Amino acid sequence: MKFYYSLVPALIGVSIAFVQPQNALALDSSEVAKVAKAITVEIENHDGSGSGIIIKREGNTYTVLTAKHVVEAQAQYEIVTPEGTHYSLNYSTVKKLPSVDLAVVQFTSNQNYPVAKIGNSDLSTEGTTAYVAGFPQISAAISSSIYNFTDGRITANASKPLRDGYALVYSNETLAGMSGGPVLNDKGEVIGIHGRSDTTENFKISDKNPNVIIKTGFNLGIPINTFLKLSAQTGVDVGVSSPSTSIATVPKADDFFIQGGDKYHKGDYKGAIADYNQAIKINPNYADAYYKLGLAHRDSGDNQKAVEDLQKATELFAVQGKKADAKRSQGVIRYLLKDYKGAITASTEAIRLNPNDAQAYNIRGTARYYLGDKQGAIADFNFVLKINPNFAPAYSNRGLARYDLGDKQGAIADHNLALKINPNYAFAYYNRGLAHYELGDKQGAIADYNLALKINPNIAPAYVNRGLARYDLGDKQGAIADFNLALKINPNFVEAYYSRGIVRYKLGDKQGAIADYNLALKINPNFVEAYSDRGLAHYELGDKQGAIADFNLALKINPNYAKAYAGRGLTRYALEDKKGGIADLQKAANLFQEQGDTDSYQTLMELIKKL
Repeated sequence: MKFYYSLVPALIGVSIAFVQPQNALALDSSEVAKVAKAITVEIENHDGSGSGIIIKREGNTYTVLTAKHVVEAQAQYEIVTPEGTHYSLNYSTVKKLPSVDLAVVQFTSNQNYPVAKIGNSDLSTEGTTAYVAGFPQISAAISSSIYNFTDGRITANASKPLRDGYALVYSNETLAGMSGGPVLNDKGEVIGIHGRSDTTENFKISDKNPNVIIKTGFNLGIPINTFLKLSAQTGVDVGVSSPSTSIATVPKADDFFIQGGDKYHKGDYKGAIADYNQAIKINPNYADAYYKLGLAHRDSGDNQKAVEDLQKATELFAVQGKKADAKRSQGVIRYLLKDYKGAITASTEAIRLNPNDAQAYNIRGTARYYLGDKQGAIADFNFVLKINPNFAPAYSNRGLARYDLGDKQGAIADHNLALKINPNYAFAYYNRGLAHYELGDKQGAIADYNLALKINPNIAPAYVNRGLARYDLGDKQGAIADFNLALKINPNFVEAYYSRGIVRYKLGDKQGAIADYNLALKINPNFVEAYSDRGLAHYELGDKQGAIADFNLALKINPNYAKAYAGRGLTRYALEDKKGGIADLQKAANLFQEQGDTDSYQTLMELIKKL
């Protein structure tokens, strides 16, 4: 049978954080990195870590702004400053701001630490530069928390924020633990507080895997102006006033864009598509909205519309000078069209333009996988993980490539790493099940498929593979039940019909087996194995001529299919064509020997001697 793959007291006093003049000169990325590193701290406790930024000093008391969820639980926290000094945090000093995911905390030190410069987040519009800094959590992939600084750009700045105040969207690669860290503009000014990473696994599992998994760049932050407004209301005064801005009377394109992203990550693709279309209606040149619309159409199963949307995004990115984005988008299009060589060419150019484009490496790695270049695929997935060590899908995809290269234990190790990062990652359970099965651990395989299906009950190949494992363990009725479930999800799942046919044959239901082979062949008229197995069923029912016709059809498609020669040989012999029968059996034996199937070769040679 086949096996199918497929993140206080009121602070009243003197502040030394100031709004920078709007005509401040832009800094290069290395200069912004130095600014960010000097003001970013780690907030550590026994359950993990987060990040924060120093926004005020009064005497020896420093105030740090962070995301509320970083200090949500009452526990023992420490502030770790840039040079590695640890300071205790008195939880009674924590001030949580209402209705937004923000909090301020304090620590005491006689050391001199810089204070963040506050910018005007209203000026950070789509396409402007954004930097994010913070300390990723220790995980299966990261052995120690090391300061991280990434660049990207603003893709939306909504006037109507999501729940908890999130309104900034940016494309930076971010990791768990960076929550509470600063989002900075190209002048080194803080324009937001990072809070949510693009961690949802956006994939639609199919009969073959891996499927390209594209991070959407939907990272969320709370605009610094939101904090400034609330700080005045709650007595958390840092001496900086929020700029006066007019209240939007009509929705902005960015408002629909951020709502679409939120719905997309919740799996509401229909709602996401509607919102992205609204964003495009307001701003017909919104390249990012077209890009995300394409991804939503892809995940809703409409590849044709996905290609159209992504093509428009590619054109707009090119006009807007975003060459790397244009090439990556082109790579996705080529992938969706199964032009894997074209996907490799486009993603390679995207990587040349932006060597830190993890998405482009992921696209190229997946395309290489489908072209049979498993080592090249592994190399690309390694690059993805170097850029983002917590990208669980890259571990699982690398594990699948290792599986195909025969390294089943290495595959399991990779899937385990993916599951440590994301215990709800159905794809990793599914692929780990493949490796367990091949290692002879059928019960372990079934357990993994059960876990995958508990998370996502619509993975048709998982039902088929679980059915195969049940069949091997002697549970033929359980196997048929699983194949039925797969076909309920996907009525065109050829291998489910074929597998069910095999089990029906083993249960003595030859007519039922033939009916299933017929259904498989109706969908795929070139399914060699189905012709050959249907021939066996016809033979068992006494239809020798029908059997020979099926074996001939199998051999027309694959002239080296040993099983078809063996079946035809037996049938010819039974029809008194002994010479023709023995010739077919000898041909089958020779092919089995060439293919390394020693057992089948020896069995046939012994049979020939007896005839």
